[in-house]
Parts: sequence; C-alpha cells; structure tokens
Amino acid sequence: MTANDPVLRAAAHHVQVLGQIGGWNPSTTRCVLDGLVTVLTGLPAGERVSLSEVRARPHRWVSRPRLIDVLIDLDLLHDDSDPAIKSWIDRVTIPFTPGFIIPVRQWLLILLNGDARARPRSASSIYVYFGAIRPFLDDWAASYDHLREVTRSDIHAALGPLSGSRRATTISALRSLFGFAKKRGLIFSNPTIRLKGRPADFALLPMADEEIRAIEQQAEDLAGRVIIALAAENAARTGAIRHLTLDDLDLANRRIILAGRRQRLGDLSHRALRRWLRYRRTTWPHTNNPHVLISNKTAYGAGPISQAFVTLRMNRIGCSVDRIRKDRILHEALAGGADPLHLSLVFGISHSTAARYSAVAEHLLADELDQTPQP
Repeated sequence: MTANDPVLRAAAHHVQVLGQIGGWNPSTTRCVLDGLVTVLTGLPAGERVSLSEVRARPHRWVSRPRLIDVLIDLDLLHDDSDPAIKSWIDRVTIPFTPGFIIPVRQWLLILLNGDARARPRSASSIYVYFGAIRPFLDDWAASYDHLREVTRSDIHAALGPLSGSRRATTISALRSLFGFAKKRGLIFSNPTIRLKGRPADFALLPMADEEIRAIEQQAEDLAGRVIIALAAENAARTGAIRHLTLDDLDLANRRIILAGRRQRLGDLSHRALRRWLRYRRTTWPHTNNPHVLISNKTAYGAGPISQAFVTLRMNRIGCSVDRIRKDRILHEALAGGADPLHLSLVFGISHSTAARYSAVAEHLLADELDQTPQP
C-alpha cells in the first residue's frame, strides 16, 4: 500500500532519513512507519492529520513525538488541540467565588485573546501577572463577596511588604486587572489609580510572535532559518552561531551547547537544524568541517562561516541577530518576573545589562491592558 500512495511513500522515505540522522534503532523506525500507515491511510488528498487523531490512534509502542515531527516536516499535521493555557485558566479560577471568578477569568481570557481594544499578551506574561496577585486574590475572596469590594487600603496593604521587581510586577498585574474590570463595568471604581512603577529604558521593545514567524518564513535558505531560530529561542550571539559544531548538538535529547553553555533546544531550532543537516549531508557528503553551518567556501576546510555569511542573510529580511536576541531576553524577563539575577544566569549577561532588561519588562507589564490602538 505504501508503494501505491505517494504521500505514504514520501513519509516513509523521510522517516528513513530521520532515523539515520538521529541514530534511531530499527525498532523505533519500524514503529514510526507503522504509525504513519495508521494515520495516513485513506487520508483525502490535500488534507492533514489532526493532532488529536495522532495522539489517539497509533498503538502504544509508537514514539508520538517522532511521529509528530515527521508530519510537521511534511506539512501534514493540523493542531486541533486547545492551548494548554485555556485549561489552566479554568483550573486556577475555579476555587474563587462567583464575584471573583467572573472578572478574573474574563480578564485572563482577554489577556490571552485580546479584543478590539486590547492586544493579546504572551502566555508567559499571563502566568507572571496571575502568579503575582494570586495570594492577594485568595485573601480578598475569603473576606469579600466580589472584586468590587476591594479598596485602595487593601491594595496598599498588599503592596506594603513588597519591594523591587516583585513590587513592580504586582503593581502591573493589579493595574491590569482592575483597569479591565472598570472598563467592562464589573467594578464601580478602580482602586489602583495613580499606582506607579519605576521608569524603563524603551530602547528595548519586544517583537510580536507574528513578527518572529514572518521573519523565519522570509529566510530564503535553510542556513538562514537556523540562524534565526537559534537567535529567537536561545538568544544566541552571531559568534556562537558561527562557531557551533556538530559535537555541540544532541538532537535526540533536544540539547545544544552554545558559547560553552548547555541549553534546551526548542521546537523551532530543532526543526531548522534537522532540515539543515539533511541538506548539509546531501550537498557536501564528504566534508570534514566540524562546524554545523558551512558554505561552499568552508565545506572543504575546517573554519567557521564568516560574519558576512550571517549578515547577508539577515540583511535580506531587514532584521539582525542582535535584534532577535534582545527580544528573546526580554521575553525571558517577562516570564521570569523581571528578575535580573535570573537573566544573568540564563544568558551570561552582566548584571547592569540584566537590570536594564528587567526595567523594560516591568514597564511593559505595567502598561494598561485596554489601550486604544494607534492609527
């Protein structure tokens, strides 16, 4: 049946190639092939397999992550699952009384989805916001029947013991919640009016998720996509990308060593590297160059690609590795509660630089949730 089905035939060939690159044992390869036959047999032309079906149908010995990787590579997977954060929102708001659960849940959903007057926020920002104020919501819900009963005195009492980045993050989250509730008519007055965080340096601004995806799609070659992925997910500097070697990769365990630091390999980077390595093996099958990224000039030597190799590819899409790297650090600052020590440890940057990113993150979190879009 595989021989008569071009989709299955292409998928089976892809599995064989991935198995060779990833060092799969024959049993793993056979199980993934069996899983492909199960989910692709009878699939109408032009359609894709739903993620829920992949999770439910193949037998238990199939490596579903590997099966999903193959389907993604071939653009045959449709993710029909609800984002995990939606289930999380339902779970964390259930314990509240109705007077709190309704405004808090609506606030979190607007943060997630946005609307005509509010831009969507990243999942990391939502986790940070809610985590900062959950202890106070628990206390207030034990004393009051409704969020509208919380007073300015309650707000100041909650903020009293806090300082530094924790205080700034909490102020940001409280302003966001009560500002939303007031604009939606869920409370009578906003007790967080005139609460201020400390100023920030807005030379750093976050890139939208759509912007990152658009940049990745604009890359004209596989090497360019590797460069963008490593900058976007691992905040890699140009030098670290140029000097990355094959020995620094552990694709099977999704780990990478960049500038001497072992890190997790994200989905975007993992996919980009796998595709590049297949192209690398086909194009330069006899190269002994130890570096991951090579070119026609370096394939028959041992040196890394040049700075110009990277710059040329980034210039074509109107961005830079440094711009994408800064965005990655800023998003980590948003997810980590704007903690400069955390940023220093994760990215190996100086404390003063980490403090600058933290200040920007605090101010971004402090923005009013409902702001009129600029014309």
